[in-house]
Amino acid sequence: MKISELVRSNIKTLKPYSSARDEFSGTEGVFLDANENPFGELNRYPDPYQNKLKQIFGEIRELPVNQLFVGNGSDEVIDVLFRTFCEPGKDKAVTFSPTYGMYQVSADINNIELMNIPLTDSFEIDLDVFKNSIDSDVKLVFLCSPNNPTGNAVSNDTIRAILDSFNGIVTVDEAYADFNSGDSAIELINEYPNLIVSQTMSKAWGLAAARVGFAITSEEVISYMNKIKPPYNVSALNQKAAIEALKDKEGFDQRLKTILEEKENLRAALSNLTKVSKIYPSDTNFLLVEFEDANRTYDELVDRKVIVRNRNAYVKNCIRITVGSQEENEILINALKELEA
Repeated sequence: MKISELVRSNIKTLKPYSSARDEFSGTEGVFLDANENPFGELNRYPDPYQNKLKQIFGEIRELPVNQLFVGNGSDEVIDVLFRTFCEPGKDKAVTFSPTYGMYQVSADINNIELMNIPLTDSFEIDLDVFKNSIDSDVKLVFLCSPNNPTGNAVSNDTIRAILDSFNGIVTVDEAYADFNSGDSAIELINEYPNLIVSQTMSKAWGLAAARVGFAITSEEVISYMNKIKPPYNVSALNQKAAIEALKDKEGFDQRLKTILEEKENLRAALSNLTKVSKIYPSDTNFLLVEFEDANRTYDELVDRKVIVRNRNAYVKNCIRITVGSQEENEILINALKELEA
């Protein structure tokens, strides 16, 4: 497969903006090239390619720097992929619903038709339906694993089957990968040049406010993504926050262990409530819970200042509950017990 044949023609010929830090990347000297203010602590532009951050993240994931792209959150990764591979008003993309809503929003912004293929009743991908749904206009597939809001991961065997049957770009969104004990699609990167895996610092790493996301893919795809992104898309402050978080591996491991333990405690407490009809399996830091009446339960929890996410419009009578601290989870359970009294 030739990646260049999938890229929009105007992107292939695009001459990207050349910043001052592109033309001189050294760290020593009298810098009079970027029209920066000579005074202050944040007066200099950040590294446009986030090399130090990529190096540390790459060491953790055992990946070379030239296979990494850093975005202003995973949402920028999604947008850049639409702009790289999909011709507005002509090409199509595919995802599997219910899933993360930004695929649809980004598709609409870029004037791309997004085909939503329903998951099965057990939230699995029906490969036959997928194969029968795609045509030559489909250039991009988005697959969320573990999936939001359903919570379940997609096996690498299924991802491989999609890659083998589709001559386009397949993006596996692994925002919740650190909570999942199963295999990552990163294992398939060097086998499939058309595979992109996105990850984020927002969930397990606790940096939702910093907006730092990664794309892991072939060096060729990275080169096109770098042509499109804004020159300084991730601030120096956010790069620094991400680097400090990645260096604190011991703290990360402890917090992750606590969240996973609290998830099981929360699951056990929810299972004892009479208004809970079902708790779906979860490879994430949230539980999708079916109630007798999701709308009413949601409203009554909000009245008690307990804010969860009503997903009734996507999965009937279901509420998505994020695993909080022990104290927060106890507040939730006590509020739900009050509703049953």
